[in-house]
Amino acid sequence: MFLGVSRVVSVTTALLVWIGFAVPSVAAAEVLSAGPSDDIEALINSLQPGDELVLSGGMYILSERFSFAIAGTENAPITIRAADGEVPHLHRPNANQNIIDIDQAEYVTIRGIEFSGGSAGIRISGARFLTIEDCEVHDTGDVAIRANDSGVTYESLRILGNHIHHTNNTGEGMYLGCNNAGCEVTDSLIQGNYIHHTNQPSVSQGDGIELKEGSSGNVIRDNVIHDTNYPCILTYASNGAANIIERNAMWNCGDHGIQSAADAVIRNNIILGASADGVAMQPHQSGSPSELVVEHNTVLNAGGNAISLRGISGSVVIANNALYAQDGWAFFVNGGTSGLVFAGNAGVGGVSDGALAILPGDIDVDFLGASFNGEPPMSVFPAPEGALVAAGAPAYAVADDFNGTPRVGIADIGAYLFSADGNPGWELAETPKASTPTNDPGTGGTGIGGSGGSPGFGGTAGTRPSGSYSGCSIGSSPDGVAQLMLGLIFALLWRRRARSALCSGPS
Repeated sequence: MFLGVSRVVSVTTALLVWIGFAVPSVAAAEVLSAGPSDDIEALINSLQPGDELVLSGGMYILSERFSFAIAGTENAPITIRAADGEVPHLHRPNANQNIIDIDQAEYVTIRGIEFSGGSAGIRISGARFLTIEDCEVHDTGDVAIRANDSGVTYESLRILGNHIHHTNNTGEGMYLGCNNAGCEVTDSLIQGNYIHHTNQPSVSQGDGIELKEGSSGNVIRDNVIHDTNYPCILTYASNGAANIIERNAMWNCGDHGIQSAADAVIRNNIILGASADGVAMQPHQSGSPSELVVEHNTVLNAGGNAISLRGISGSVVIANNALYAQDGWAFFVNGGTSGLVFAGNAGVGGVSDGALAILPGDIDVDFLGASFNGEPPMSVFPAPEGALVAAGAPAYAVADDFNGTPRVGIADIGAYLFSADGNPGWELAETPKASTPTNDPGTGGTGIGGSGGSPGFGGTAGTRPSGSYSGCSIGSSPDGVAQLMLGLIFALLWRRRARSALCSGPS
């Protein structure tokens, strides 16, 4: 006998209640827990939008390729995180595979996990709105974090508050993008990371953060980087919006402190020492110095130049920087000055082009406790009687300072806004930088320890039973409604049973 639509729905709802599930729970997100004895690779690949996988502390030994492809949504991201107060440690004893391979991820957050060994630490082959935060990646056979698969556009990555150290081989802390714009990273936030010792004897390159050609609209902010083999930060020309490099602290950079070819805003950074120049602007791949703004940086350099500019081809602004070179030039320029604005700078070392003027400084007088030792402990906060206080060019004063303190139009030279009470923020040290305000121009990106913004991209999240039935109509047919409900019940029961089996470990 044919049942009306209302009766079919009533019967189906009653059946759902009878087995202990309410209709809305069919699509409810789940919180799963797992430990070292569980198949966490399979669990990760089973995650659906809104799910959360909580990993208990302990050593997870990896012996085969470990990969996943998952996708959350903007309103229901997927989270893979450490249990509160615990540290899950994924370790690969040899370098025959990367520690983990993220084949595809969208609206996914990975938080609080330690990674060691392997070849690359975390290889990202495809991602949008992926957040990696509060993780530790160390003693890798190669680069720590890489996003450089040819042909891929990586959108809105959030790499926040991670501890990266002791790499090997090519040895970059982060390798983001591809040579000659073969892949690109866009609109991403690289913030609050502590990166050091990418200069072990085995390392052939060893940049702290390398952002390749074509990548655009990225923010590299509030990172602490020291003891690298190549530049602490290296950026190329972009294919769109400028990349912003701000409020970072660097020392013992094995080449330049910051090297940039074009299309960058470099402001409020502190560089205590580099093997070559503090900030170097020079041709690299298809880019040459143009659309560069270098403002309110504090650069101390015992051996090389504080700032250098070679082969200018467009607009370059160098303003309100504190530039102290013990043996080199405060500012070295080669290849002309057409297109250059040079204003409000002060320091030691002079300028290689006599037509440009710099305010003279004294390292012992201008700072509270600076030196050419090249590393902390020291303070490069401006002293009240020094040459930096209110001595810059007001037209080039930026919005805030190294601490994130608003400058309100005051043109104190260098990375700090002067205060008679001394430095109100983080003191330079071999630690992560204390959290500072975030004014992220991109979507999401709530700062260190934040949600990392909103995710979302197409593609599948792996394969598993869907609970769909061929021949079902879900329009006005009451039989279709009943069949759909029964299919959803089956899918939910299968999902819970499958996950229960995964979490129970091997039989």
